[in-house]
Amino acid sequence: MIRPILAAAATLLVAATPLSPAQRFGRFYHDVEMARLYPDSKTFADAQPRRPDAAILAAYQACACADDKAKLKAFVEANFQLPVTPAAPPPARQLPLAQHIDALWPQLTRTLPTVPAGSSALTLPRRFVVPGGRFREMYYWDSWFSMLGLPIAGRQDLVEDMVVNFGSLIDRYGHIPNGTRSYYLSRSQPPFFYLIAGMSKDERTLAARTRQLRAEHDFWMAGADTLKPGQQYRRVVRLADGALLNRYYDDRADPRDESYREDVELADATPGRDRAQLYRDLRAAAESGWDFSSRWLGDGKSLATIRTTRLVPVDLNSLLYGLENSIAENCRRLADSACTTRYAALASARATAIIRHLWNPAGYWADYDLDTARVSDQRTAAMAFPLFAGIATRDQARATAAALSPLIGEGGLRTTLLKTGQQWDNPNGWAPLQWIAITGLRRYGETMAADRIKAGWLGSVTRAYAETGKLLEKYDVAERRPGGGGEYPNQDGFGWTNGVTRALLAEGR
Repeated sequence: MIRPILAAAATLLVAATPLSPAQRFGRFYHDVEMARLYPDSKTFADAQPRRPDAAILAAYQACACADDKAKLKAFVEANFQLPVTPAAPPPARQLPLAQHIDALWPQLTRTLPTVPAGSSALTLPRRFVVPGGRFREMYYWDSWFSMLGLPIAGRQDLVEDMVVNFGSLIDRYGHIPNGTRSYYLSRSQPPFFYLIAGMSKDERTLAARTRQLRAEHDFWMAGADTLKPGQQYRRVVRLADGALLNRYYDDRADPRDESYREDVELADATPGRDRAQLYRDLRAAAESGWDFSSRWLGDGKSLATIRTTRLVPVDLNSLLYGLENSIAENCRRLADSACTTRYAALASARATAIIRHLWNPAGYWADYDLDTARVSDQRTAAMAFPLFAGIATRDQARATAAALSPLIGEGGLRTTLLKTGQQWDNPNGWAPLQWIAITGLRRYGETMAADRIKAGWLGSVTRAYAETGKLLEKYDVAERRPGGGGEYPNQDGFGWTNGVTRALLAEGR
């Protein structure tokens, strides 16, 4: 088994970026995670050191406890404070669903203006909402879907705070990380900041928000100017015809801190694969938010065949089109004609490339495969993103509505049609994809499909709430019950389910 060494620096990252726990503690971190001291690998990633790293590493060298699980656990707990997720107080009585969601926001709200030395947490200047369960920090794409429910609950103040928080991350790190932990800084997530920023009602901040949007665009497009046809660099790809599009990526190629043991064990069980590339593809899938799905798997079923970085995703590029359009519109409002012209042209070129390369002639949107130089045949819920972003023609929208139909179950929209045991596959449905599909279909007048998804999703959430008193991270939309699969148990809380469900309930049945 390969034992990693402590990294001296993180390449390709902003100079001020802090190292992650795995980078700081090297072999010690490896030993703790591989010993399975805690069921969830994220537990040790979030642990708070009780003294400086150097002192802990020196003591670990002297303790010779790597091969004694009991001694190792005692050493960890003497030197670290383990995270505790506060339990939600049980309600005295079960409230109507909408009232229950509104009552959850204070329970999920956190403040973190400072952190103790050595913490993996990143500070935030204002209040923020966490998803819940093991997710104790602010996450990127989760947050926009959570925020959909805040104005309905009269919490525009919390919306404004979160807009400031996301802008502060761009100002400090040059991008918005996957989540507010040092171990997430090497990747981002689906770029929803243009929609997050668009929720602000403070016109005085328009110029600052536009500057931050442009900085985020620079992050996603880094390296594009020198890319030749057929080349890829980090998150940008230039196709053979010169079209410029994007992919998911991660600037590190080692095991994820928060899923360290799982990644190392997968690499150990896959001797024919380059370990670094396997790790990068796992990390890139985490950047996509779809971690994990048959969408990224070479054989459609085995995680060992993951190849995320070889695909040009339809959802990512649709969102970047939205980002470019949003910057152009903001610049128009700011009377910056050069900026308006530039970003409008970028959006137009991207839309042309998406239509040319990401439309399957069978009648649906899909990812482009860099190795086969053709669009994928797999149908996934991501096909709704070009409708959400307004890229599709009316004929394409009509065809997409028909192509989505097999994905719509009794309880909402399935993620894919394949059953693999991964959590972003059949039969699971997720709140963000319900909202994207419903909104995208409505945009083109495809209300019948949108109404089916809405009714099914609210049925799933309502039924589980009646049975458990909870809102969950994901649902089995085939049988209207809690979802399963993946690297960790289904979580309750749960930010984006709360936000999307509250927004749909506010429309009425």
